[in-house]
Amino acid sequence: MTDQTSTLYAKLLGETAQISWQELQPYFARGALLQVSAALDLVEAAQALAEDDRTKVAAWLGSGDLAKVDEARAEDFLARDPQLWAVVVAPWVLIQERGARTSSN
Repeated sequence: MTDQTSTLYAKLLGETAQISWQELQPYFARGALLQVSAALDLVEAAQALAEDDRTKVAAWLGSGDLAKVDEARAEDFLARDPQLWAVVVAPWVLIQERGARTSSN
């Protein structure tokens, strides 16, 4: 990891925050929400987008580890109101559900 890369990671980490689905709905309506699976590091995914790392992003899109939030997922979030974390990499807002991992996190 280069100094520039680690600086970007630290910056994105500092901009990551817990958020409710209610606050995210306008971004969903604009089609600007990407969901990051629990298998990935939210900040690493944001960094790859920010750095335009097409190889990583394409692989994650292909595997489903990174996906645009669809109508069914939005309805699920609305019904359950899960704990979500988000970080912005314009024009995208990346979200990840927490609590899907083990309780030691």
